[in-house]
Amino acid sequence: MAPKTDLELVDDFRRGHVEGFNELVRRYQEKVYWIARRVVGSHDDADDIVQDVFVRVYRGLKDFRSESGFYTWVYRITVNLSLNAIRTKRVKDFLRLDDVEEPAYDGNDGQPDSAILQDEYKAVLERAIDRLPPKQKLVFMMRYFDEIPYEEMAKILSKSVGGLKANYFHALKKIQEYVRRELNS
Repeated sequence: MAPKTDLELVDDFRRGHVEGFNELVRRYQEKVYWIARRVVGSHDDADDIVQDVFVRVYRGLKDFRSESGFYTWVYRITVNLSLNAIRTKRVKDFLRLDDVEEPAYDGNDGQPDSAILQDEYKAVLERAIDRLPPKQKLVFMMRYFDEIPYEEMAKILSKSVGGLKANYFHALKKIQEYVRRELNS
């Protein structure tokens, strides 16, 4: 027997079978986590967002119109909640007085030079992505990590394809400039 489609599971839930919802959670929980994690950067925050996403899905599933796919709808909810979490965190960080210091690197971790350089490059790249404005960061992550076509992104974010391409281009340029600056200093 072939597995049920998302829409069949939605219909099951609407008829009072909670198993339909549970299967949708099993199917998409990990994907939702990684979308949120890439946007907010924190495991704990991403976990909270995953819970919030599925609470919203549970509440809104009866009214879900299948004009777009179920995953597109869930992706949009995840992105919106993740961006809201970033905004909230920025306000809290702005109001916080204590500064967080980076741990000092002592150079005695036993890694060969190439592994150290690779780790350094990865860290610089992550900082570059984190420094992007939220919309550019989101478009970059959707395109680069999730490989979502611009047309699908346009549906998810309710933006034009041209605008999304411009956001991606600007994000890429900013990342390149930041990485070049950091690695040459």
